[in-house]
Amino acid sequence: MAHTKSGGSTKLGRESASQRLGVKRQDNQMVKAGEVLIRQRGTKYLAGLNVGTGKDDTLYALKAGAVKFASKTKTKFDGRKRTAKVVSVIG
Repeated sequence: MAHTKSGGSTKLGRESASQRLGVKRQDNQMVKAGEVLIRQRGTKYLAGLNVGTGKDDTLYALKAGAVKFASKTKTKFDGRKRTAKVVSVIG
């Protein structure tokens, strides 16, 4: 006698594909125009000089050059402060 009663055809297939987010290019690394620097959800990293932002908040290089990371203090709407990382392409 079966232990499971008419539970359906499969118990597999619920896994979603990983989104492969994160930093793709490191500090002082040379990049070409159009290369993806960071894939993110929200604005954990901000776009600096020669860096564009995609509709899904992906940061990409607008010009060829070297990647530079810097920190910046931003003030939120309620007056609290947060430190944000700014990504730029120099060159």
